[in-house]
Amino acid sequence: MSASPAPTVEYIRYRVPAERAAEFLSAYTRAAVPLAAAPQCVDYELARCEEDFEHFVLRITWTSTKDHLEGFRSSEHFRDFFAHIRPYVENIEEMRHYTPTSVRGSGASTPTLYAWAGGAERFGKLTEVFYEKVLADDLLAPVFAGLAPEHAAHVAQWLGEVFGGPAAYSRDHGGPDGSGAHAHMVSKHLGKGITEPQRRRWVNLMQDAADEAGLPTDAEFRSAFVAYVEWGTRLAVYFSGPEATRPTDQPVPTWTWGAALPYQP
Repeated sequence: MSASPAPTVEYIRYRVPAERAAEFLSAYTRAAVPLAAAPQCVDYELARCEEDFEHFVLRITWTSTKDHLEGFRSSEHFRDFFAHIRPYVENIEEMRHYTPTSVRGSGASTPTLYAWAGGAERFGKLTEVFYEKVLADDLLAPVFAGLAPEHAAHVAQWLGEVFGGPAAYSRDHGGPDGSGAHAHMVSKHLGKGITEPQRRRWVNLMQDAADEAGLPTDAEFRSAFVAYVEWGTRLAVYFSGPEATRPTDQPVPTWTWGAALPYQP
């Protein structure tokens, strides 16, 4: 499983006279249809400056710069898109691609999954209960034969970081700059030959452990939690297979709420 090209973010800054703003917004409403249909487009947003209504910024996330310039630009989607916004090209003040950095995160207005779950204590309890179940399970016990005493604590660190907690796993297992943390975790699965029935049992026991450890049961949290468990276990199956190789260094994935934010009265 090779790494996908890095997404790129294109920013286009417009200065549109106030008398043309309504038609500009109307044109982009129409142009958004072919833009959204383009397979190279991840998402987009047009924002208007609050301090100066003549300024607009269009943000488009592309699957990669190459996909944008060589894929989208040569497609029917682009021709349809450009037909709507052509009159405003002269109003562009900047149009550039930017590569996202590792400096990113969510603000405190929405709690992290880690905080919502109860923090380090709750994730520690989760993995403690989970591995008790694993070692007593006929299907999974052979996979974890010779389990190190500290394994559950390390997985608690990993899950905590994935769900928005401290970067403890990256600090302890990711090398000098933490970038090797994901590869370190993945390497634990190489050669294990995990089967689909074992993966399914892993998922089921993790959900049972979440119940017993007292993790939140609200629909929003559990849908995000199970989404990661499904994603992570399916990667584990791949990397445990005969054709897998150790991945290149990359940061620990950060899981978010996804489609449904937590209910906060």
